[in-house]
Amino acid sequence: MTRRLVAAMFFAVFAMSGIAHAKADQCAARTDLVKALGGKFHESQAARGLVNPNVVLEIFVSDQGTWTILATDTHGQSCIITAGEGWDGAAMAAVLPGT
Repeated sequence: MTRRLVAAMFFAVFAMSGIAHAKADQCAARTDLVKALGGKFHESQAARGLVNPNVVLEIFVSDQGTWTILATDTHGQSCIITAGEGWDGAAMAAVLPGT
């Protein structure tokens, strides 16, 4: 799988459940969500990328394998796009050469 394919998959996830369509209870100030992810799930930022000039996509991961994808706008409002378990950074590195 190439980086472009993985990027396309993330974009597809973002497009299907974009920041504008997120439930209100899944959105808050970025600082509040980052604090909650760290406190409750022990997740820290593992990656980030610019979706467009107005939105940054971030991936937060814990040592236990939980992960969360946030989309943040230029006003500092973040929404949880999706979350899950079983993150395996070593497997991702094997699939994405050069990471």
